[in-house]
Amino acid sequence: MATEEKVGIVDGYYAKIGVAAVRLTDGALQVGDQIRIHGHTTDFTQTVESMQIEHKPIQRAERGSDIALKVRDRVRPHDHILKVVAP
Repeated sequence: MATEEKVGIVDGYYAKIGVAAVRLTDGALQVGDQIRIHGHTTDFTQTVESMQIEHKPIQRAERGSDIALKVRDRVRPHDHILKVVAP
């Protein structure tokens, strides 16, 4: 069974473009990773398809980065970003 490890939290959400502002507090993230976004009213899983730092596309972001992450559903500030890790 896959496990989940926290990599960051949501700082904000831009509804018109479906993008979450994310702070990577605990780990790195890269395009292709499977993530779960979980909060009080949020809970869905998706694959990371697009990330940016300061409007420039990136493939990987390290812990400590503030990134923009394309999301398929609404997210809320303080939602947790969990990376799904295959066994």
